[in-house]
Parts: sequence; structure tokens; C-alpha cells
Amino acid sequence: MKINWGTAIVISFIGFISFILFFVIRMSMDNRANHDLVTEEYYKAELEYQNEIDAAANAANKGNLSIKRTSQGLVLTFPTNYSTEKIKGKVSLYRPSNKHLDFDLALNLSNAHLLIPDKRLLDGRWDIRISWEYEGEAYLQKESIIY
Repeated sequence: MKINWGTAIVISFIGFISFILFFVIRMSMDNRANHDLVTEEYYKAELEYQNEIDAAANAANKGNLSIKRTSQGLVLTFPTNYSTEKIKGKVSLYRPSNKHLDFDLALNLSNAHLLIPDKRLLDGRWDIRISWEYEGEAYLQKESIIY
């Protein structure tokens, strides 16, 4: 049986389309190619962005929060001129490579230091978001560290 050039073109198109469909289906079913959003409620977070800008400006001007790695873990040191009982907020640690490692800590301070234990932090990159409020004024500090 002899195949003419028209039949060869049709077979080539069918082969190419099958090849492309195979990879589209394979990539859509593969869990390794799962690209999640950073936050589940992305649009709600976007609307509150101006409040974040104002809080970050407050932290830059008046906050003076320092983050230091020690042998016990990560130590957050709040300004000493603030009364620690009035500081309320939370610390969010985000792991870009694995969302199952993300966690939040509530700020209930008895002194100006907060220790995040070494056993909670794996080696690698962490994005830290510290949002706190003191006497009705919001503060926000974001940093990325390699632990």
C-alpha cells in the first residue's frame, strides 16, 4: 500500500495533535505542576493593600523591630519604649516552597522579645510578616530570611 502526500500530511497532523494533547493532559493531572495562589482570598487582600502601606510606613518610622537568629531560634525584639502588654498582633511565617510549613503565632508578650523555636523552622527561605498594633496604631514589617 502506497501513501500519497495528502495522507502523510493528515497522519502528521493527527500525530502532532495527539502529542500536544498528551502533554496538556499529563501536566494538568500532575501534582508537581500545581501552582497555588499565595493567599486563598487574593482579591480581599488586594483591597486592604493601602492599610498595609500605611502600617509599613509606621513600622519604618517608629517601629524599630529587629529580627536576629540565635542558637535557640529566631528572636524578634520589639521597641523597649513601648509597653509590651499593649502590643497585640500576629507573626506569620510563610514558606514559599511548601505551604504546609506555614504557620502563625499570636503576639502575647511579657517582655520585649519573642522567640520562635529552632525546631519550628527548617533550613531555607522564610518570608516573615509581623503585624502588630500599639495604642490603636497599626505596624507591619515584612522580611525574607534564609534560615
